[in-house]
Amino acid sequence: MAFSDARKELDCSICLNIYTNPVTLRCGHNFCRECIEDVLDTQRESGVYFCPECRDESRERPELIRNITLRNIMESFRSTEPEEEEESQILCTQCIHSPIPAVKFCLMCEASLCDDHLRIHSKSPQHVLSDLTNPQKNRKCSVHKKILEYYCTEDSACLCGSCRLHGDHQEHQVEALEEASEKKKENLTSALQKLVKKREEVKESIKSLQKYKRKVQDSADGVTKRITAIFRDIRRKLDILERRVLKEITMKAEKVSFPASDLIQELEIKKDELSRKMRHIEEICNMKDPLTFLQESNKGDLCDTEDGDEEDKERRDKLLHGGGDLDVTEISHILHTGLSDIITEVNKGTNVPEPANITLDEDTAHNYLNISDDRKTAHKTIKNLNRPNTPERFQVYQVTKGGFYDSNQYKDVISPQVMSSQSFSSGRHYWDVDVGGSSHWRVGMCYPSIARTGAQSEIGCSVKSWCLERNGDGLLVRHNKQSTNIMAKIPVHRVRVCLDYKAGLLAFYDLDIPIRHLYTFTDIFTEPLHAAIYVGGGCIKIGGGEQNM
Repeated sequence: MAFSDARKELDCSICLNIYTNPVTLRCGHNFCRECIEDVLDTQRESGVYFCPECRDESRERPELIRNITLRNIMESFRSTEPEEEEESQILCTQCIHSPIPAVKFCLMCEASLCDDHLRIHSKSPQHVLSDLTNPQKNRKCSVHKKILEYYCTEDSACLCGSCRLHGDHQEHQVEALEEASEKKKENLTSALQKLVKKREEVKESIKSLQKYKRKVQDSADGVTKRITAIFRDIRRKLDILERRVLKEITMKAEKVSFPASDLIQELEIKKDELSRKMRHIEEICNMKDPLTFLQESNKGDLCDTEDGDEEDKERRDKLLHGGGDLDVTEISHILHTGLSDIITEVNKGTNVPEPANITLDEDTAHNYLNISDDRKTAHKTIKNLNRPNTPERFQVYQVTKGGFYDSNQYKDVISPQVMSSQSFSSGRHYWDVDVGGSSHWRVGMCYPSIARTGAQSEIGCSVKSWCLERNGDGLLVRHNKQSTNIMAKIPVHRVRVCLDYKAGLLAFYDLDIPIRHLYTFTDIFTEPLHAAIYVGGGCIKIGGGEQNM
């Protein structure tokens, strides 16, 4: 292979220059790292990556492996390049006999100039001097072959004199290159400053999010450590409780079976005595001499076999027909008490809140809503209960059916709602609501200043109330006349309402198995909050829990 052919093997097929930081794809082809990374970046949108040489495809971004051997060859090759670089230097075109390296290029003359010829070169404006490193072909108009001197701000294009006077840019706003360049630099400098500011903001955001993430992880680590210790303690206490209950069972079994053990021992003795008598009788019966037989048979009461039989039988039957079952009342009490004590200690260790005692305020109850004596259950009625129409009570209101001002065009709207007696203006609280007895209901919270009549009085239909609603198959949340669908055709029988007043959070959970988070409202609460329910049919029972901050 000729040297020139071997030299071509050291060129990257993308940039056509000698390899820089060469890497290898899995297919074996080599590229400059920067070149192949640019190519892979452009292929990312299509989702298919392939080698520019052999088109070997991959769904995942290929791994770039450093080619150390090729890199060493490159370094060795570059160490021999200085002489070649000298040969490839741009020489002065004005030096005829002994050309020396040029330092400038005249765009007008298209000539490379050394220091000596640069001093004597024409200084007229038409002779524009350029650095040798700048691409000279980009300095002239591709159409008129003249020097580019102007900039069209409308088309963002560089122009020569002919383009400005006779081309498509005659009516456009044109500036000198230097002036346009300065303006563009000012714009870019301003944009750069904005980008720097935005980058700092992003860095601060990243820093705060990382801090938040560490805080969450530290909190999770602390909770994990505490819960692990609680479970370890639960297992230890369960082992102790198990041994205690099993010991109690053993003791009770021994106590219950003691009479049977005593009778068994007596019967074993009696059995042995009967066996002895049987052997004696057999020996006598085997005697051949009649005299000896009769003499021996008259000794003792060999024929008496019923001594104490009735008494033993009565004791045996009493035990057998007694059932033989243990009285587990005390055992169950020990087990339940022990488990209850363990649960109580676990709740103390995890700060599990107790249920809040939510009761319904009958003074706010709609006249088509019956409230139970314990003020825990609300039942929709078909007749008006005719309670006093106080300002606190939710009222029937009217809406028009058409556009005419005629009393016959109005209809009554019944909103069977009620608020809780309790209100919350701080802390964390939660309570459970049994909604299984109704197919149309709303569960939520409201301010005490909520309207008691009109559309604004319905829970979820103003800025003063929030609710979760089930209407047939639909499940949604409402606030300020805005509704959001959650899910459909999923039965919900028990709902947990959780309030964190300070954090401005109101969350709803489905307590069926598995427990599901349904929705969380985020707001800034400005008044005390009351629990509120709407019963479109059937009944709803309310209960709950709290933890003060």
